Amino acid sequence: MIDISEKKETLRTARAESRILAKKATIDRAITGDTPKGDVLNVAKAVACLAAKKTSELIPYCHPLLIDAVTFTSEHKDSELILRVEVKTIAKTGVEMEALTAVSLAALTVYDMLKGIDKDVVIGETRLIEKQGGKSDYVETFLVPLKAAVLVTSDSVSAGKKPDKSGKTIVEEMKKFPVEVRHYEIVSDDQEKIRAKILGWREAGIDLILTTGGTGLGPRDVTVEAVKGLIERDIPGVSETMRAYGQKRTPYAMLSRGAAGFIGKTLVITLPGSARGAKECLTALFPSILHVFNMVAGGGH
Repeated sequence: MIDISEKKETLRTARAESRILAKKATIDRAITGDTPKGDVLNVAKAVACLAAKKTSELIPYCHPLLIDAVTFTSEHKDSELILRVEVKTIAKTGVEMEALTAVSLAALTVYDMLKGIDKDVVIGETRLIEKQGGKSDYVETFLVPLKAAVLVTSDSVSAGKKPDKSGKTIVEEMKKFPVEVRHYEIVSDDQEKIRAKILGWREAGIDLILTTGGTGLGPRDVTVEAVKGLIERDIPGVSETMRAYGQKRTPYAMLSRGAAGFIGKTLVITLPGSARGAKECLTALFPSILHVFNMVAGGGH
């Protein structure tokens, strides 16, 4: 199966429909439940619920999901019966296959219950109507890319004793979004140097500053203190989101500190110093964090 371990859990919904074609008299009997095999629509409804929950057992590359809701509805027009199914879950992957499987099995059930009274019954088009949820629902657009800067804070990296990995990881990750990294620099773990660099970028009109390093509890981890002293509008949910995401992957995430907020019109976010930790935090935040810029501009939610 595809690895979805990096994905975030979000509310996912999908709607699918299938059409049954038959004689008008057959459709009428299906609606009233007057068939040799009983109440067609109620049986189809039960099958849809069962099929949605069993999808991963029927289709090998589908992930097992905890289904939160399955809604079955029907509509008829003369010689056509339209079945619709909506599936909901809070998960890392979508439920379009669950909705399609559910409505397909419901259609097969209707076919089975009607074929004895109508040799011309046919299963028509089966299709996905709509799906929602996941990262694609939270993509933000801008007339011009946001201007960003990446600041690596590390004594050892600034002294040339070890290479930078996390900063370069951040720069590479930003290529996935409407963000243009204008500056990438390295400074030692010194509060005054960190503050000076951030304030200089703010004055230069940088929209987003991402720091990496100095978020732990070591004697030289001072990035959080440096940034907190500058922030004018705190956004505590950002650090909470990074820790919650990280905690599901390593217990050490609870030891990581963070700061996030606006200095003037510049958003500053502190990320961990490890490349893996920085990437995980970016996965937790992007692209939805970019919505803050439209909010600040007065766009609201």
